[in-house]
Amino acid sequence: MTSLYDSNKLGLWSAARTSSVNTKSPAPLRPYPVSLNFLEQRTGGKITATTLGVGQEDDVSLEDFKYATLWVTGGSTVAGIASLALLPENTGATFCYIFALIPILFLAVGSSAPGIIAGAIKGFKENKDDKAAQEDRICRHEAGHFLCGYLCGLPIKSYQANDSGIPCVEFYPTTDGNFAGRELEEQEICAMSVVAMSGSVAEVLEFGEAKGGSSDLIQLNGLFSRTKDFMGAQAQQDMTRWGAYTAYNIISSNEDKFDRLVAAFKSKKSVTECIAAIEASN
Repeated sequence: MTSLYDSNKLGLWSAARTSSVNTKSPAPLRPYPVSLNFLEQRTGGKITATTLGVGQEDDVSLEDFKYATLWVTGGSTVAGIASLALLPENTGATFCYIFALIPILFLAVGSSAPGIIAGAIKGFKENKDDKAAQEDRICRHEAGHFLCGYLCGLPIKSYQANDSGIPCVEFYPTTDGNFAGRELEEQEICAMSVVAMSGSVAEVLEFGEAKGGSSDLIQLNGLFSRTKDFMGAQAQQDMTRWGAYTAYNIISSNEDKFDRLVAAFKSKKSVTECIAAIEASN
């Protein structure tokens, strides 16, 4: 990173604040009200509430939880009975007791931390092909965040691998990286709206729908409550839709940079190498 700064190779850093970054707008980070109808029409029907995953069911349904509970309970019961019938008396009783605890522990974890159970079920459902597609989806999601965050001039807060070994990027919501105890200015919440929606938009452009944007929306809603000027429900909805539309314009107008960045994420490149992928000449 330091070498790139010293060699003046960060020409596109924060470029969306001062230029069109190849979009049709001379000021792409200037916010304005965006309706769902406008969003759908201007993106050729690609970006909608449905394709962004708003209000859709998760990959793991209640039916999945029900069947998982039945399998765990039934399997533990059979295993407990078998241990009493096939093992020595004391050993069999011990294993039977252990198997009896498994459904209780399963229900306890499911009620207090359902995400753990959901993750296990989702992992069980996926085959190798699903895993490859999922990794591609994650890489595109994170590349969308990285490209828009970089062009919007937000400093990187963290860049580390997730459980799949794929790098995930997180940006500070402020241009100076100092967020503790202060309110967000309009230009900062505008930039974060674009960055928050960019991951889902990147998924939609490739797969037709997004699956990984729930946490981004939750984080964005939290930031709305920390703006200097109060934002009502309508203003928040407008900003979210505007963020999705702006992210769409930036990503679709910089496909070459985005594609290089996706390749960098798939190869688990460093932050410096990802920046170089954006700054590289066509």
